[in-house]
Amino acid sequence: MTCSGGQVLFIEEGNYGKVRLDGLAVAGMAQSPAGQSMMESYGNWKFAYLYVDDKANPDQRKALEAIAGAVLQPGASKKTEIRYVPITRKIEGKEHQITIGQYGTFHGHLIEGGMGGTPKIVNPPGADPIHHEYWQGQTSKMTYNDAEQNWSWDNSNYMFGTFTVDNVQYEKFTAGLAQKMAEMKGQKTP
Repeated sequence: MTCSGGQVLFIEEGNYGKVRLDGLAVAGMAQSPAGQSMMESYGNWKFAYLYVDDKANPDQRKALEAIAGAVLQPGASKKTEIRYVPITRKIEGKEHQITIGQYGTFHGHLIEGGMGGTPKIVNPPGADPIHHEYWQGQTSKMTYNDAEQNWSWDNSNYMFGTFTVDNVQYEKFTAGLAQKMAEMKGQKTP
């Protein structure tokens, strides 16, 4: 098993301190080592690259990098790079299309549940304030050409969610996660 994939955050309305981030986006792409899940290999991923919206001014870029560093893949890999690229999203009918510069594309759609409607996943294992709830979908096409990768997949997992989050929620989550990880390793929590 090798876990590979990415996530993109589109900020409709938000700020980082006094820096407004309305209409900007940030993305992360990553891969675990062969035979290891993302959680068991955390800190040792093959790569974890960040992509920051090229429309952002220097202050917004710093803010987006800080947010991505806290919520997308903080400390997940020693092999990291940051790229400034156009990040776009278009939803036409049931098809969602995302482009991360020249490096990646996601085309996906939400799937139908067994009793109609779209399946919603709530409080999955490893959930954080951003990933606590989302709708299940499937990729029509996913490509990625960076970090020495050349992906071209279809019919893989696609998840779509909306959320409102603040730093207090993330601080609480981070403290709880640190405690759980220390307990798993048999250590005392700080």
